[in-house]
This record gives sequence, structure tokens and C-alpha cells, in this order.
Amino acid sequence: MKGSGMRVLAMMTALAMAGTAMQPVLAQGTLSAPRTTARTPRDATPSAVEYDIAFPRAEHHEAQVSVTYRDLPTGPVRFQMARSSPGRYALHEFAKNVYSVSAVDGAGRPLPVQRTDPYGWTVPAHQGIVTIRYTLFGDRGDGTYAQIDPTHARLNIPATFLWAVGQDARPVRVRFHPAPGWKIATQLAPTAEADVFTARDLQYFMDSPVELSAWDARSWTVTSGPKSYGIRLTVHHDGSAADLDRFAAMAQKVVAQQIAIFGETPAYDHGTYTFLADYMPQISGDGMEHRNSTVISQARSLAAANFSQIQTLSHEFFHSWNVERIRPAELEPFDFTRANATPSLWLAEGFTQYYGPLAVVRAGEMPLDDYVAQLSGTLNGLINTPARHYGGPQEMSLRAPFVDAAQSIDPTNPNIFTSYYPYGAVIALALDLELRQRFPQLSLDDYMRQLWRNHGRPERPYRPDDLRTALAQVTGDQGFADRFFARSVTASGLPDFAPLLAQAGLTLRAAHPGAAWAGAAPVAGDTGLTLARPTTPGSPLYEAGLDKGDQIVSVDGRSLTTPEAWTALLASHAPGDRLPIVYRQRGGERRGTLIFIADPTMEIVTNERLGQPLTPDQTRFRQAWLGAKPVPAPSPIVTGLR
Repeated sequence: MKGSGMRVLAMMTALAMAGTAMQPVLAQGTLSAPRTTARTPRDATPSAVEYDIAFPRAEHHEAQVSVTYRDLPTGPVRFQMARSSPGRYALHEFAKNVYSVSAVDGAGRPLPVQRTDPYGWTVPAHQGIVTIRYTLFGDRGDGTYAQIDPTHARLNIPATFLWAVGQDARPVRVRFHPAPGWKIATQLAPTAEADVFTARDLQYFMDSPVELSAWDARSWTVTSGPKSYGIRLTVHHDGSAADLDRFAAMAQKVVAQQIAIFGETPAYDHGTYTFLADYMPQISGDGMEHRNSTVISQARSLAAANFSQIQTLSHEFFHSWNVERIRPAELEPFDFTRANATPSLWLAEGFTQYYGPLAVVRAGEMPLDDYVAQLSGTLNGLINTPARHYGGPQEMSLRAPFVDAAQSIDPTNPNIFTSYYPYGAVIALALDLELRQRFPQLSLDDYMRQLWRNHGRPERPYRPDDLRTALAQVTGDQGFADRFFARSVTASGLPDFAPLLAQAGLTLRAAHPGAAWAGAAPVAGDTGLTLARPTTPGSPLYEAGLDKGDQIVSVDGRSLTTPEAWTALLASHAPGDRLPIVYRQRGGERRGTLIFIADPTMEIVTNERLGQPLTPDQTRFRQAWLGAKPVPAPSPIVTGLR
């Protein structure tokens, strides 16, 4: 598919959908505390904001941008770049990549522009029409920023376009000027002009990433009740058509398994959902959900990564229910001027983290042993993290602004935080297995459907306690819901996973029984063995006084200079052995006592690996949990777009 007439990703679907009423759009939220301006009369439609972007110096990662506002009220007008982005929870100072800012009036005459703070610009006087022009630099290709080069332009809208404060209710019209051979992929609504797209308002616009490149595409149709929706996979990559065919077939099966969880798709605006995939060497690995699309990227090709990108695709697609519509109230309205936080990321991101690989294994695209190994690593990490002593999943969720791709110079204590992604995934695993044990006809799928009925389909944002209420509703057992949340959500307790996993013929056991353990293994440095990572509370090295950067001089009077010597030392001792240790730390040489403990590493293994046959009950349980769900016969996957 080549030529300017094929640039528009949404065009075919739009033509096919002609005459179909547009689904109402619930935007990511309005900007908080908008400045007051003169309001458009109720019987008048506000004039559209007109954006224009071109890439004359793509080799230097620059774009030329303009935005025009008409019918502005008298008085100063402030233009501003966002400081945060939908799907991210930390501050990102997008204004730092905007420069050469100027303004003209409707006749093209220059207007003065004042800069009084780092985040925006003010035009103090005008006659109703203002066009702001600027240069944008972008060279990070992920879901948060913008990347511009001769191969593509990947644009996260908050990182690309500024807006006039207080004018966010206006409809948006944006014209792209693609380089030769580029096409446009986006969830924005197409128009009769191939390079022009629209959005209902600023909030939908800010939530609509764009990929301009010579992408390839595969698409298919899914049915939800009386409606059908187009699923579009656009991929900017240097792989083969056969690779993309294989990936699209995998994606179609994963999408079908996720729809089976909820029993229906969301009502995708404009009738489509779009995967914006980039698998190029210059890209940064990421996944970023949006209302009707998602950005997924990895620096390796599909073949080089052995198609492991399917897990990111699965995770992000689940977000079209969980987060985009089953949405924490603290993110509504979304405030583009500050970090947005919620105590419910353990569910919003963590449950999504659980369902990402689960949908892949149910789709038959991940071997059982690979799934169990992944589950094993996640569970072991949470069981053994010291961070749970400093707070449960709600506390970890509220620390998101400090860790979600946030930059800081000063180090923080690494032992007080564990990611809400694996934390929430383990909470999801616990709830899924406990529901199946205590209520044999129920599972976590039923809980997600209850949340969908309560909050997703009506798009009614939830508060933390609404999650407990939904669990009581689906189980009919208020006491169970109260106890689960008190133990594992508001506090940091976990259940005994051994009997829960045993239901599926899985054994939780010590990975290295009887082995001596001291903590983080040192690495070889210029002056001997050095601790490259912080030690964790309770570990022998921590209790002996060592921390990151310390050099081990000797243990039990013997000099150790290689990692192999350290491994041999551990192998020659048992838990409980006490050895003197000498180490160099800030301020000089110090001495302590190293008391080995048993290696706490845990692992999950299948009955099959242990040479134990599954019982009929274990077989049924495993199939109900990990087996494929019934799905309709798939529609044909087409090359290009439906």
C-alpha cells in the first residue's frame, strides 16, 4: 500500500462505518483548575484549534509546529506544554524540547511573546487570532516522548503540541506533512483529507499517539454483541512479511482470549482499536496504553526477539478495559500540569501484569513451562523483597511519581520500594487461586467482569473501597472480601501459596535447599571483589555492615578476588556458619561477622518435572485456570487495513 492516498490508517474503517453514530468519547480528563476565559455561547460551536506539523529536518530530530486559535477572548493568552502524560505517573518536562517560539496574528503580523516561567509562553495582546510557531526536538522513541528521524516520527501528543490554557473544550484539527513514503497511524478521527485528523477536544487529542512511517499492517474484525470493531496492527520494522503474518496470528488469538474474559469488547470510538508497534534498533522498549490504541516498542526485530513482543501487546490490550475504562477516580480529571497518583495501581497495572502472560498462555502461544518459570520469578521476587516491610500495594502505588521513569540525581533507599506491577500481579494470583479454592464456580475473571459491570461499561471511576465492594458482590461473602483486602491490600500480607498452587499440580519449594547464602553476590573489580548492589535487610552481608560499593578484603582470613572464589566459599559452608569478614568502606577498613543463612530463593515446578502424575482434580483445575476459553471463529486477517 503506497501513495499519499494510503497514508491514512483510519480511512477504510471510516468509510465502512459511514452512517454509524460515533461512540461518545470519555476523555482522559480535563486540565485541572483551568484559567477563566470568555466562554463561547451555548448555541455556538467553538472554532477548532488548528495544528500543523512538518519534518523538514528529520535527520536532526526536529519538527516544525504551528497552532492557530481563532475567536480568542481579549486579554493575554498563555500557551503551555504538558508536564505529564496519560499512562505515566511522574513529571516529564516536555517544554525543554521546545524552542524558537514566535507568534503572528491573523494577518501574519508578528506578536510579542513573553516567557516568564519554564513551562509556557504568553501572548499579552492580540485581536482574536493567534498562531504560535516553534521547533520541536525529539529523539526518544517510546510511549512518553517523541522521536523524529529519517525513518519515522513517533509522536506522543503531550510531548509534541502545546495548547492555549482554558481553551481545552475546543475541537482539534491537525494536519501532518509526512515525508515521502510515510503513512499515518493513529486513533484520531480521519477526514476527507488524507493528512488531516480531528479530535473532539484537547483531552482526546492528548491521549492519541501518532506513528508516521512506512509501516506495514495487518487487520481483522471482532464482534461484540450486535457491533463489530476493527483491530489494526501497524508495525514499523525491518523484518519480513512472514514475521508479521506470524505475529498478527498470535495477536489475534491473544485478543480473542482477552475478550473472552470480559464477554465483550469496549465500545471503541470510531469503531477501531490500533496497535502502534515499532521494532527498530533506535527505538526504546515500552508499552503505553490509550483509549483506542496502544504504543508498543522494542529495539529487537520480531524474529530476533523470538516474538516475545506478544507479551507487551497482551498487557497493553488488557488496558483497554482495565485503566482506560475501569479507571481509578484519582486519575479523573487527568491533570497535565502535575504528577497524577492513585493508590490503586496495584490493580490498574498489577492485575494487567498478571493477565498479560495469562492471556498468552491461554492463547496457546506460551509453553506451560515458560509461563510457570515466569510466575516463579515474580512470586519469588515479592516473597523475598524487604520492601513489603515498608508498605503494602497501596503504598507502592502512591510511590509511582518517584519511580515511573522519573529522573533524580540523589539515590533513594532501594529496599523500601517494590514495583506495583509484580506486586499487583502476585495479589491477582493470590485472589484468583483463593477464589477458585473457596468458591469453585468463581475465578478472577468473574471479579474483573464485576468491575466491568460496576465501573467499566458505565465508565464510572472507582475509589479504592469500590474494589472491595465488588469482591463482596461477586462472592456474596462480605467477610471474605474484608479479610482479603485487610491482609493483602491495605496491609502487606500474603497467603500460603503452596496449597493454592498445589491445586493446579504446581509445587512451591526452596530452589536451593540447604545452601548457604549471604546476599547480593559481589563482582570482580579493579581492586578485588566489590558489592555492586545495595545489600538487603536481614541478609548476612547487610547484618555484617556491608553495603553497595564496599570491597571485600578477606573472609575467614582468606583473600577472595574472583566471583568463582566467592561461589566456592558459599559451597563449602552451611547455614548458621559464622566467619569473620574484613572489608573496605568509606572511612577505612572495617570488620564484622558473616553468619550464613539458608538460601531464601523459591521456585515453582510442575508435577511433571517432579515425576508426579496430575490427579484428575489437578488436571481440571489447571485447564480451568490456564486453558483456552471458548471464542468465536476468527475472521480472516488481511494484509493492510480493513
